[in-house]
Amino acid sequence: MTTPSLTGKKIAIITENGFEEIELTSPKKALEEAGATVHIISTHQTVKAWDADHWSIELPVDADITQVSSDDYDALLIPGGVINPDKMRMQKPFISFTQEFLEAGKPVAAICHGPQLLIETGLIKGKEMTSYPSLKTDITNAGAYWLDKEVVTDNGLITSRSPEDLPAFNKKIIEEFAEGIHLTRNSLAPSDVN
Repeated sequence: MTTPSLTGKKIAIITENGFEEIELTSPKKALEEAGATVHIISTHQTVKAWDADHWSIELPVDADITQVSSDDYDALLIPGGVINPDKMRMQKPFISFTQEFLEAGKPVAAICHGPQLLIETGLIKGKEMTSYPSLKTDITNAGAYWLDKEVVTDNGLITSRSPEDLPAFNKKIIEEFAEGIHLTRNSLAPSDVN
């Protein structure tokens, strides 16, 4: 089976300082190899990565999050790391930007601790998701169904647990981003149906 083409697609990666290096660089490379234009978006001009137990590379930022809209992009990627999502979920521009994608039914992918930002949107109730295991209770309390799988997809929402899941995560985000808008994103959860 051939890899779907993302030629003509623009993908947003939102991040703060402290993203887990491989959780940004690996998906970014996979998306670009599939033909996508990928922009790193933040409140800074450069962002610094964390690599396992130390600070590592610094990457240039393509756009300020306060200067862009979800209308400018076809899909959203949220890398993890312990520091990065915790910083983003406390800043309204990151929350609002993510909400716009979810409300529009555009594909959204998050790995490891990245789903912390998804929780803040208030839009994951009834969704099947995964994450780093320490977020299981938080995700469940937000009304989502937490599954212990390498990649979980629910109507264009793609989540994975950790860097070990990157091969499956990268493959799935390319498939889902190629599909585009998922119009039934805000449909009722199974428990809401009589």
